[in-house]
Amino acid sequence: MQNEEGQNMDLYIPRKCSATNRLITAKDHASVQVNLGHLDERGIFTGTFSTFALCGYIRAQGDADSALDRLWQKNKVEVRQR
Repeated sequence: MQNEEGQNMDLYIPRKCSATNRLITAKDHASVQVNLGHLDERGIFTGTFSTFALCGYIRAQGDADSALDRLWQKNKVEVRQR
């Protein structure tokens, strides 16, 4: 919900899993959020990053590593990483 100035007035905004698009509820204590830093052509951190959220279901299945790799392969084209 937003007020007239466009500010969010909700107390809790749930996140979504980047791999499955499932809602990450407040009770999902196995979920993680990972920030992957962007590098320039010399391998130096540029100060920007991409954020990925993984739900506990993906981690419990043992698919977190492959899901994160797949998400980064798709995202690095957008941010022009090698």
